[in-house]
Amino acid sequence: MSSQRPTAPLVPRVRVAQTTGDMIGTDNRVLQAAVDYVASLGGGTVEIGPGTYEMRDSLHLRENVTVRGSGPQTVLRKADGAVANLVLDGDYGEEQITISPAGDVSPFAVGSGVAIWDDRAGGFHVTVATLTRGPIPPTVPEEALGLTFAVTTPMQADYLVKRSATAATAYPVISGYHLRGARVENLAIDGNRANNAPLGGCRGGGIFLYRAHGTVIQDCVVRDYNGDGISFQQSHDVVVERCDVSGCAQLGIHPGSGSQRPTVLDCHSHDNGTIGLFLCWRVRGGRFERNRLERNGRTGISIGHKDTDNVFVQNVSVANGRYGVLFRDESAPMAGHRNRFVDCTISDNGTDPTAGGGEGEGSDVHIGGETRGTVFERCRIDGAITTGPDAESPQLIDPVVARQPALAR
Repeated sequence: MSSQRPTAPLVPRVRVAQTTGDMIGTDNRVLQAAVDYVASLGGGTVEIGPGTYEMRDSLHLRENVTVRGSGPQTVLRKADGAVANLVLDGDYGEEQITISPAGDVSPFAVGSGVAIWDDRAGGFHVTVATLTRGPIPPTVPEEALGLTFAVTTPMQADYLVKRSATAATAYPVISGYHLRGARVENLAIDGNRANNAPLGGCRGGGIFLYRAHGTVIQDCVVRDYNGDGISFQQSHDVVVERCDVSGCAQLGIHPGSGSQRPTVLDCHSHDNGTIGLFLCWRVRGGRFERNRLERNGRTGISIGHKDTDNVFVQNVSVANGRYGVLFRDESAPMAGHRNRFVDCTISDNGTDPTAGGGEGEGSDVHIGGETRGTVFERCRIDGAITTGPDAESPQLIDPVVARQPALAR
């Protein structure tokens, strides 16, 4: 009878590289093949070697799979995009689109990511999918007007030609839907903003999650995405740690749509088009610690619709265009109540009074709507705290300046 103890099961690990590795390639296809293979074995790690990988679709995360780069030298770069008009309506639930062949539509190809919308359909009503089995030969005379592709996701709304129905090869560089236990570590995202159409944070971002609970994003750089940098929607217990997000057209880091208990630690969100850290709707029980929000076009930290009971510790919000911290205009049942700031620095904001996105001319802190229960403890706030006519003045505990910050309505 053997006295040897059974060895622990090996965790699958696959290395992807551009010259030598278990899998060799330079675009999203080899990365996706590696992730799907490891997922088929129950989970494990995909290691990506240095180099720039062209992303013609998202890298779709899978449950219990870690995607780990080799540092900033591992760059996932979004491919140049294209925009086309739909020539047939995209009906709710339909699983194909027909686009005009006018212009350069070469980025529309089987395997490419795509987003579809019209003038009335935005936010969560945008469809983001992958093009499959096409162009399909025309089956009725009208389809001869354009190129028809099947898509992997049914239409999330009606996209009508009379409402400027549009398709674009716009998609997250990394995305995760309906999963648990995924990780993204130690890599860079290049959004190639100048050569791509915008995609809103409800359906896109440099890294985007939807109902992807417990996902961890660590030591990543996200830059130059034509939309949000990191966006996670309806995803609980997400951790974003030691990430640098910059140069994105909209929001830097965007926990939203009921994402409970997010943790954002040691991140730098800077030089983004609007807001560094945006708590969207129903973000509760979050911890935001040691983050630096600076030089964002409007606001460092924005809090609003039902965003309650969050804690902000040792954050620095400086040199943002209009506000360091903004509580958005919400009625009492919907306002961001009972948020607490501890050991934070909020100064030198309001550098661009013409920046949109709030009341007044800008200040370090503005509390709008019917917000209640805001606390600043041991915080340095060098400028004014302005309060809307219906908001409760914040509680200031041991401010770290010789004088308390000016309170104004």
